[in-house]
This record gives sequence, C-alpha cells and structure tokens, in this order.
Amino acid sequence: MSETETAPAVASTATGRRRIPTRYLVLSLIFIITAINYADRSSLSITGSSISAELGFSTVQLGYIFSAFSWAYVLGQLPGGVLLDRFGARRIYALSLALWTVVTAAISLVGLITTPVLVAVTIVFALRLLLGVFESPAFPANARVATTWFPTAERGRATAVFNSAQYFATALFAPVMGWITHEFGWRWVFIMLGVLGLTLAVVWSRWMDSPRHHRRVTPAELDTMTTGGALVDLDEARTRAEQRAPLDRRTIAKIFSTRPLWGVYISQYAVNALTYFFITWFPVYLVEGRGLSLLEVGFVAALPALCGFAGGLAGGFVSDALLRRGASLTAARKIPSVTGMALATSIALCSLTDSSALIVAIMTLAFFGKGLGALGWAITTDIAPPQATSFVGSTMNAFGNAAGIVTPIVIGYTVQATGSFDTALWFVAAHGVLALIGFAVMGKIKRIEFDTREKTA
Repeated sequence: MSETETAPAVASTATGRRRIPTRYLVLSLIFIITAINYADRSSLSITGSSISAELGFSTVQLGYIFSAFSWAYVLGQLPGGVLLDRFGARRIYALSLALWTVVTAAISLVGLITTPVLVAVTIVFALRLLLGVFESPAFPANARVATTWFPTAERGRATAVFNSAQYFATALFAPVMGWITHEFGWRWVFIMLGVLGLTLAVVWSRWMDSPRHHRRVTPAELDTMTTGGALVDLDEARTRAEQRAPLDRRTIAKIFSTRPLWGVYISQYAVNALTYFFITWFPVYLVEGRGLSLLEVGFVAALPALCGFAGGLAGGFVSDALLRRGASLTAARKIPSVTGMALATSIALCSLTDSSALIVAIMTLAFFGKGLGALGWAITTDIAPPQATSFVGSTMNAFGNAAGIVTPIVIGYTVQATGSFDTALWFVAAHGVLALIGFAVMGKIKRIEFDTREKTA
C-alpha cells in the first residue's frame, strides 16, 4: 500500500489534514542549515571593508584572509568524509555545525582588546582556516542524508533543494548583513550568525534520527523510502560497521579508477568554476569592465543568484519528473545537466556586446543554466558505493571546490595581462564545455558496488 493511500491513518484527527512526510521536514532543515552555512562563509565579503577600516587591514592582508577558507575547505573534505562514513551524519553534522558556528561568532571578538594589526590578521586568518575545516563535512552530510531518506525518484529534487540554498543565502543574507553592518556595526553580523547556528545545532541534535528510529516516521513512509531505493539503514551503527570499506590503498585505488566517478569530479569542478566567477570577479567585472556604480552592482548581482536558485530547483524537479515518466536514470540526470551547462557557455557572448542590459540578461541566463545543470550531488548519491558514500561525496566536493582556488587566480592574471575581461569570460565559458566532457566520461549512471568480502592486499 502506498504512502498516499494510507493518508487517513496518519492524518491529524483534529484537522483532517494530511501529515507532511518526515523526509520533507528533514529536507527543509538541511536547506536552512545550508543557507546558514553559505551565510557564514560569505559574511567576511560583506563586512570586509568595515573590518579593514576598523582593524587596519590592508587589501593584500584581506585577500589572504579571503583565501584561507577555500584552502582549508578543500583539504578538509577527505577527513570529513571518513568521519561521516564511520560515525554517521547525525553526530558529525551536529558537531560540525556547532564548531563552525563558534568559529564564526568568535570573529566578533577580534580587536576588542587592542592588538597589533599583524596579530589581528593572524587571528582572523586562523579562524577562517578553522571555518573551512569545520564546514567541510556539511555538503557530504547533506548528500548522505538525501541517500538515506529519499527514494531514487525523489533524490534529484532533494539534492537540488539543498544545493539551491547557496543562491537563496546570497539573495537573502547579503542585504540583511549589509543592513546590520550599516546600522549596528560588523560585529553584530557574526553574533547574529552565531545565535542562528547554535540554535540549529540544538534542533538538529534533538530532533534528527535515522529513518527507522525517528519518532515521526510512519510505517507507510518508511515503506515508501525502502521500496523506492532509499538506503534507510545507512547510518545504523551495525550497517556502518558492515558496509564501511577499509580505506587502504586497494579501496582508494578502486574509487579513483572508477570512470563514472571521474566524470562526476570533472563536471563538478567545471560547475564550481562558474560559481566562483560569480561570487568573486562578477561584481568587479560589472564595475571595472562595464562601468556600473556600486549601487547598481548591488541590485544586478542579485539577479543571477535568484535565477540560479530557480534553475537549481528546476534541474532537480525536471530530473525526477523524467524518472516518473519512464526515462532511465542516466537520461533523467543528464538531460537537464547537459542542457544547463550548454546554456552556461553563453557567458562568452558578453565579450561581443557593449550593452549593459544585454550583458546582465546573458549573465542571468548563464547562471540559470549553471543552476539547472548542477546535479552533481544527485548523481553522486545515485552512484556512490554504499560502503564509502561520504568519502566519495567528500572527494567530489574537494575536486569541485578546487575551482575556488584556481578560477579567481587565473582570472586575475588574465585580466592583468590583457587589460580586459574578454579572455577571462571565454575561460569561464570553456568550463561549460568541460562539464559536457565530464558527462560523457561518466557513461551510464548506476550505483557502484564494491565486494566487501575481498581480502585487502
């Protein structure tokens, strides 16, 4: 019997309304946590000028501070994945959220006691390094939760929802943090984020559980999940012990020699290269390359974020709709992915026009396409071996976020060498083509299975 057929049994007797499936509440919670995650990591870009003015940071010093997060975030991916596979998402996510929140809130204390500028720079740099380390398990944990709680036919939209939180965070928190900084000072931004993060850590710890033991999950919903392909026992202690692949050289060699995973790594790197262009050089391009004022940039920069949010949701929902209509898993995931990244290559057309309105329209289309094609997390949950789901997710996230190190630096050198953004725009657009190559390398999308009975070398 389906979940919807048993609705009267789980409906509220007082109101007669159908009960919201618990997995949707779980998804809402990780969406909110992910939005806070991105607000924390972007907080310094909003408050940076005020912090520099008060504490005396130079532009070069602030640049080093900006870079600290990405380096630590990439390096923290594999250890974070190992911890998730060993201890499960519930405990590691709660610890991760609490730690990154404390680190974020601690920035508000810097400079309260008079210290030399170099000491203040060192403290903020170290806190941003820790932020990158402590946030590193977040997205692999999101993917693990989606694998555990959602049937295959719903996983595309589930991963699209939590992935789209990055765009939602930009659209919502950037103006809020800007207003708080203007009205009350930059320290209150970090205090606000600290209160929100610690509240969510408590909510997660007290409310979250595995599907079989969650007090709100009905037998009908559990049956819907299990029969639909959700790995509901993935975070059970016994399952983790039985399925966890030993991370010896043989297991790691298997992971890194699997062709579909390399397709995911390549495509995710390409998708993130476009993301990091938009969150680093895009405002500078509008000001220096197109002559827009800072006020205009503040409004214009929100448009791609909103369209990326819409595209991100559309990609997941279209993918799952194709599955429901009988398309293969490969077709359902690749059709929106290929279409979206093909649209993203349109960013190169900005170098062919001087119309600011047309440039904004092209950028908005490209970011919508980037959101539409960003199904890397859905594909990872579809193909990652059960024995190492979080390790594979963390590896994918490490490859993807390496673009946050490479892309801003390459664009900076390119603009310096050529004196314009034209070549840089073609460089960014080329990543759309690189993503298409990644989808081709990926081949057929299906879950990878390792034989846990094999003896290690």
